[in-house]
Amino acid sequence: MRTSSRAAVVPLPALVTGGAGGGDGQVRNRSGGERERSPDAHGNGPRRPRGTARRTARGVRALGVRRKRGRAPDHATGEGAEVSPTLRVVAGYAWRLIIVGAAAYAIFAALGRFHLVTLAVFLALVLTALLEPAVSLLSRWMPRSAAVALGLVVGILLVFSILSLIGATVAGEWDGLRREFVGGVQRIERWLEGPPVHLRPGTLSDLQSRLSRFVTSHRATLISTALSGVGQAVAVLTVGVLALFCAIFFLHSGDRMWEWFGGQLPAGGRHPVHAAGCAAWFTFTGYTRGIVVVAAINAVLVGAGLFALGIPLALPLAVLEFFAAFIPLVGSPVALAIAAVVALAAKGPVVAAVVVLLIVVIGQIEGHVLHPLVMSRAVRLHPVVVALTVICGSVTAGVLGAVVAVPMVSVAWSVYGVLRVPREPASPGG
Repeated sequence: MRTSSRAAVVPLPALVTGGAGGGDGQVRNRSGGERERSPDAHGNGPRRPRGTARRTARGVRALGVRRKRGRAPDHATGEGAEVSPTLRVVAGYAWRLIIVGAAAYAIFAALGRFHLVTLAVFLALVLTALLEPAVSLLSRWMPRSAAVALGLVVGILLVFSILSLIGATVAGEWDGLRREFVGGVQRIERWLEGPPVHLRPGTLSDLQSRLSRFVTSHRATLISTALSGVGQAVAVLTVGVLALFCAIFFLHSGDRMWEWFGGQLPAGGRHPVHAAGCAAWFTFTGYTRGIVVVAAINAVLVGAGLFALGIPLALPLAVLEFFAAFIPLVGSPVALAIAAVVALAAKGPVVAAVVVLLIVVIGQIEGHVLHPLVMSRAVRLHPVVVALTVICGSVTAGVLGAVVAVPMVSVAWSVYGVLRVPREPASPGG
């Protein structure tokens, strides 16, 4: 039986691909990879080799762009491609920071709208922080209401006694101070006319005459400013009365007011709010009491130094140093600079140079001894942060902003430090 030669002929694609299974027109290379595909019976055209597709995919992944399943990326419009994880994280932090900044701006705008009420509450909190230890001590021997009343009366009498003492000192030294200032200005003028300044003679006299003409020509404006100052005095009196009123209730029943506020919150939010409130009050009281101690020590040192140098108005300048110390890093040098000007006019440049040296010494004592010892537990802020905070507060709200900015930032940082610590889950038995 003869076998047909036509039946023994095997098509070339079948030999190359390894049998009848290669009927789809595939041609493989020696390594087994697909090299090309010819059109099949259905008319489908050739497609790219698989090795090229794999290399292209690896290159796309290296560029940080991944293709979604079932859809190729459109490089012209960016549709169907995902951004890198780093850019996604940066974008997430960016919009969160924008929201936080907008919320902070809204809060400060609301507080600025009602700045008198905000100032009154702040002063009430300061009075509460200062008088609470004395009131708690007195409440052991008398009712709480009587202890609050006695503490406030003693505090008010102490403040008015200091102010009256300052007024009496200024009134007693005014005539001698005026004579010393006249002679001091003449000595300064002669010193400026000599080397190394070589100021033209009569410059200070000309400046004084210009100042007199300015006051005469702007008398109406100055009178209206003085009359508006009367309205400011009424506003200050209103703030003081409101602060005293709030301080009475804070001292008498501040803990019950806080418990009532916590009771209005949902059960899940009471513990974090309570922890944040305790941290905020601890930081605020520590800062307030610490800054009062630092200001008192600075005032004693300045008063003793000025009295030893024989500079007039030593007591008022010491009190000015006490209040100026409430502005960290800035207030104390400014107050001592005023004392240096007084010393220059009254005692000459040598004593003024000694006062400048006193500024440096007291600044070093305040920065390296008093603040670390007195306020390190309550306030943990870097000096650069404190300086930037004071500058931003003064730009935003003047002197009041410079006084309030540092305690606000300290309280916010302590609250953040408490809330960022994850809470441990409660035990089933507890």
